[in-house]
Amino acid sequence: MKVIRLGEHSSVINSHMAQLRDVQIQKNKTLFRRNMERVARAMAYEVSRTLSYSDKPVQTPLGVKMVPTYDDRIVVGTVLRAGLAFHEGFLDTFDGADSAFVAAYREEGTRDHIKIHVEYIAAPDLTDCTFLMVDPMLATGGSLELSYKAFLSHGKPRTLHICCAIAAEEGIAHLEKAFPEDNVTLWVAAVDPILNDDAYIVPGLGDAGDLCFGTKL
Repeated sequence: MKVIRLGEHSSVINSHMAQLRDVQIQKNKTLFRRNMERVARAMAYEVSRTLSYSDKPVQTPLGVKMVPTYDDRIVVGTVLRAGLAFHEGFLDTFDGADSAFVAAYREEGTRDHIKIHVEYIAAPDLTDCTFLMVDPMLATGGSLELSYKAFLSHGKPRTLHICCAIAAEEGIAHLEKAFPEDNVTLWVAAVDPILNDDAYIVPGLGDAGDLCFGTKL
């Protein structure tokens, strides 16, 4: 698996991430969702540079222009509910993509006793597609790995791009073991060093799902 750490290079992504982390700005749910979408759109542009392209004719009012556009059949998959705003940002860039959804959650508890549950999946045929697995938070990596395995019931993609806003070093190490194939790339906007005893990323930004949509019971 190839790991691309976008935050190591100066770009507007770092400005968006700064707002996502800021506890004062986080009080505005709409702005938090918009910033998550902005990070996703910027990351999607970087992913788009790796796709396969060919010239195709476009009819204009005055003639025909050959334009290089991507050939990949793209599917954007996400984990409900925290990934919805992130997912929307990718769809803004890949507006012809299909979507896939999985409901996965972890039981609250210490990092050594976490249980992951997958309860729902809706996806098109993923066979030979370019699959973007978008999830804003990569903590232990366990829920993302299980969610992707659930998606495999709908076919095996040709290429996998795992896209995250924030990742912990532990989560990256987990995915490197879980996805040793050359056709897998992890894109991450920011990397934080540790997880706390409850397996939350530190310093992180808190609970992305709650910040987007409100505190859950």
